[in-house]
Amino acid sequence: MPGPSARSRVCNVLVIGSGAAGLRAAMAATEAGSQVLVLGKRHRLDAHTVLAAGGINAVLGTRDPQDSWEQHFADTLREGYFLGHPRVVEIMAREAPDAVRELAAWGCPFATLADGRLDQRFFGAHKYRRTCYAGDYTGRAILYTLADRVQQLGIPVIEDQYVSRLLVADGVCFGAYGFDLVSGERTVFEADAVILATGGHTRLWRRSSSRRDENYGEGMFLALEAGCRLMDMELVQFHPTGMLTPEEMAGTLVTEAIRGEGGRLYNRDHERFMQRYDPQRMELSARDRVALAIYTEIIEGRGGPNGGVFLDISHRPKEEILEKLPRMYRQFIEYQMLDISKQPMEVAPTAHYSMGGIVVDPESHATEVVGLYAAGECASGLHGANRLGGNSLAETIIFGRRAGAASAAYSQESEVQRRSKKAVRDAADELQSLIKPGTELARPLQRALRNLMWEHCGVVRDEGRLREGLRKLGELAEAAQTVDIRPGQEGWFELEHVLDLRAGLRTAEATLRCALERCESRGAHNRSDFPALDPGLQRNLYARLEQREAPLTVRSEPVPKIPAGLALVLADDELPVAGRLLE
Repeated sequence: MPGPSARSRVCNVLVIGSGAAGLRAAMAATEAGSQVLVLGKRHRLDAHTVLAAGGINAVLGTRDPQDSWEQHFADTLREGYFLGHPRVVEIMAREAPDAVRELAAWGCPFATLADGRLDQRFFGAHKYRRTCYAGDYTGRAILYTLADRVQQLGIPVIEDQYVSRLLVADGVCFGAYGFDLVSGERTVFEADAVILATGGHTRLWRRSSSRRDENYGEGMFLALEAGCRLMDMELVQFHPTGMLTPEEMAGTLVTEAIRGEGGRLYNRDHERFMQRYDPQRMELSARDRVALAIYTEIIEGRGGPNGGVFLDISHRPKEEILEKLPRMYRQFIEYQMLDISKQPMEVAPTAHYSMGGIVVDPESHATEVVGLYAAGECASGLHGANRLGGNSLAETIIFGRRAGAASAAYSQESEVQRRSKKAVRDAADELQSLIKPGTELARPLQRALRNLMWEHCGVVRDEGRLREGLRKLGELAEAAQTVDIRPGQEGWFELEHVLDLRAGLRTAEATLRCALERCESRGAHNRSDFPALDPGLQRNLYARLEQREAPLTVRSEPVPKIPAGLALVLADDELPVAGRLLE
């Protein structure tokens, strides 16, 4: 049965995603003379960026004049276990200062010193204080600032849009096909260039800091189907501390600033267990080390009643907690009626950040499909095997700008606009084919997928569980073929759920297959059957879809070489620990 007719909208640059990366890309493309359109699943002020709490990194030298972009480069590459692409890391470290100053000039309410300069604080694994912040809501402050600029520039942002397919003809992307989540109205978005700024895939785990209906790897899936490769999908950062109860809040972030302000971790026996795992740094150890320690305590039977460990800040004065951690204080009162100034919190690791993603060119963030770009968490190359806190917001601004400028230049150089009626027809038919009676529901299958990834590809992995995970994934993919979809007056959200499920199944497959290939423990990737780091695996893993409906193939390539001049700064690896926040 043919689907309803679709309206058509034409622009030079189409941006899919309305978070910080998407809005910054839209601004850059507009300022370069392009007509731009932004699509968002959520309200423009409620993209995932609002959840970023800690800060944004830039070498300004406010607190530590001896800091340098070279040191920022070295810290990022080293803490990523040398899997980051050196040129991507270099661009971020060089351009972050101007990016942050620009945000401040636009009115972003960063904390300042008495003399008006932007304050900077320590974050974990940074040698110097280089993290600018706005309370414990930096992401929200940045997104609101960008949204104001987008409005001033007159850039249209269409909310409640779901993109089901990129439109590609002869290896060239010429737009996207999508529908309105409320009305169901379909639209063919025609464009010279498309930018994916769709976030990560961490909602695939049972405990996740992502909210419902976001971060299933939707953009990564669209890129795979269009002909792009994904890189290092096994490298998923588990934040050490997430809430456990109530059920609807499971995985919600418990900020690492609690540990930065003196919070202590205990197991069921009231043992301060970090003494066993990192006696020097204790609770201020690196994120991957703390997550592994907590996971080990839980798995070995020393967890609390809800399957977590205890984080205690109650030895600090209540006034200090209210001043430094107001959001966390409110969060636990509101959801657990627990006063963190008097009682410990029960916490456990939570899937937090996708360090792999779509393969892009370091300079322009162009993908391997002509006319298609990607920026932000959905792209790969910056973080390697362990992301430094504060680098993700810098990534969105810097590479959002670069992708926007490059896509505008590509649009202006294009003499003809490639179109394909067949590509549009195929996208329409594919969407229509999903709307049918069935025996399964999308929500329970999403839950089953999240349980599968938590149990078979969580904080610690091994070959047996990964292979069993792939087997179960095949069963879920089969069940997903018979999902019941009957959109009605309540909206078209059921269709969104099955599309999220479809994306999640593919990105989960990429993660499981890459995790099987990386036979070592490096950063956030822990293999109990290969507990040592293998120097021979300082390589990036690439997943590709050779044929639709076929399994993904995985191959590896060496990480590009570090420029000789920058290799020198990596020789100094002394890193003080005291006073660092780890967000």
